[in-house]
Amino acid sequence: MKYNLNDNQGKGKQEKTSVISAVKKLWPLMEDEKKNIFLSLFAIIINSGLNLIAPFIVGFIIDQFIQNKDFGGVMMYGGLLLIIYLFAFGASFIQMRMMGSMAQRVLYKLRNAIFSKLQELPVAFFNQNKAGDLISRINNDTDNLNQFFSQSLMQFVGTLFTMTGAAIFILCIKPQLGAAALIPAVCLLVFTQLISGWVKKKNLVSLQSIGGMSAEIQESLNNFKVIVAFNRHDYFRDKFKETNDANFKASITAGIANNIFSPVYDFASNLALLIVFSYGIYLISIGNLTVGLLISFLIYVSRFYDPVRQLASLWSTFQVAMAAWDRISHIIAFESDLGVLPNDEKSEHKKTKDEEKPLLEFKKVGFHYPDGKAVLKDISFKLSAGKTYALVGPTGGGKTTTASLMARLYDPSEGQVLLDGKDMRSYEAADRTKKIGFILQEPYLFTGTVRENILYGNEEYMSYSNEKLEKVLEKAQLGKLLHRFDKGLETKVASSGDAISLGQRQLIAFIRAVLRNPELLILDEATANIDTVTEQLLEEILKKLPKETTKVIIAHRLNTIENADEIFFVNSGEITRAGSMEHAVEMLLHGKRKS
Repeated sequence: MKYNLNDNQGKGKQEKTSVISAVKKLWPLMEDEKKNIFLSLFAIIINSGLNLIAPFIVGFIIDQFIQNKDFGGVMMYGGLLLIIYLFAFGASFIQMRMMGSMAQRVLYKLRNAIFSKLQELPVAFFNQNKAGDLISRINNDTDNLNQFFSQSLMQFVGTLFTMTGAAIFILCIKPQLGAAALIPAVCLLVFTQLISGWVKKKNLVSLQSIGGMSAEIQESLNNFKVIVAFNRHDYFRDKFKETNDANFKASITAGIANNIFSPVYDFASNLALLIVFSYGIYLISIGNLTVGLLISFLIYVSRFYDPVRQLASLWSTFQVAMAAWDRISHIIAFESDLGVLPNDEKSEHKKTKDEEKPLLEFKKVGFHYPDGKAVLKDISFKLSAGKTYALVGPTGGGKTTTASLMARLYDPSEGQVLLDGKDMRSYEAADRTKKIGFILQEPYLFTGTVRENILYGNEEYMSYSNEKLEKVLEKAQLGKLLHRFDKGLETKVASSGDAISLGQRQLIAFIRAVLRNPELLILDEATANIDTVTEQLLEEILKKLPKETTKVIIAHRLNTIENADEIFFVNSGEITRAGSMEHAVEMLLHGKRKS
């Protein structure tokens, strides 16, 4: 299955995003915040309503009191205006505080949802997408959404209320003057509709370039030792410059797109004021309008076009948020192809009376990576409980892929993998991982201590004290391995691996897998970076595992597989029984397969 996030972006016709469609997309994130949203909306309506009453009172004061020099009336209505503005301030403060806290809760839930989704997705997803880009989506894109929720959403709604109210007032006060004042607004509406899709597209490209730069930086820093070893700082600089240049160009274009609204909206606002002022003076001259109403009218036009100016920046923020949401929603929309089979699709191995039940079985298994050639073709074999099996073959022959299918890091493209007679896909993840231990070729450790790493995913011993855990390790013959660490269980471990050697990392992975006491233990080059003495110690530990434990060993060094019960030769999409050790050596040397 294809899991490449970039395949879903930047292709096809660009959809135009309306406010309604955007709210529908984002509503699932806000569904638990209904009460806060409605209270915020109420506060916005109060704030907008009070601010819209004020200009009418100002015009009334001018016509009724200032022109008649009634300063007592001016003071009385001035006090009324002060009370109105104080209530408007209170409503605005409440709304901003409620939306700020709501935005943080939405951001918290969104990041949890993305991270939970990433944990559900198979290894193939992470093979097809760069970690830096995923980090950018979790951090940068969610932060863009947070800014929209906390700062822009209710401000956006508030401006719509204010604009609508101001438009109603100016049309009611003087319809013909109001219609003239709204002509530039109609032109702005057409302009915004025409250009919004282009703005969103440019913001999406900019966000993608940020993700690409994050991925490039992470990759370069992770491989910095190689860069230093080969003295290729120039390569590092050139690659970063190329990515940085692309990001710079995309950001410049996005900046132009986001800022193009402001000068156009400013011009429309000034044009509207000029129209109202000119036409208003004319109406005053013929006796159809008072000075107070003209001033009220000019304030209402400002009340209408000032929010329009705010919309210039809010709309670009909105488009950035929509582009960010598109990138986030692509992750959330992915469904893992490693689902659990329905009951009616579960198959079970039927055995005869004399047949030994296999622990693991491949039935006509085929596998290929997305857009790649077949790695395995029509493979069938069985692994019996308690035996040791070896997978040998040239590099790239398919050994690790076969082991990954055994552990269900991937599902086969064709055929079935059966565990204890049941389709591997019929197991819940917790049940499957309890049965299978996998020591990877490149063991991954988490920043923390040796204790935290060996107990990763092992709930049975999580509450044990260090002393009690050490006794468990001694009983499992793992105590001598723990002595290889200066501070024992409390030895510090860094995910980068700089704190300990690669051999020690493999020891931790070995302890972590064996401590789970799995039914199937897969070792993918588990002793490749370990000295001979320690390797012999590991072999002794493996020999003392419960007799029911099935072991699958992948190794290039032949001494690690000489005691295997059965050897399989893996190459060119086929798995062949090698028979004896001598035959396996011959096949490795000459690349021939037993017919």
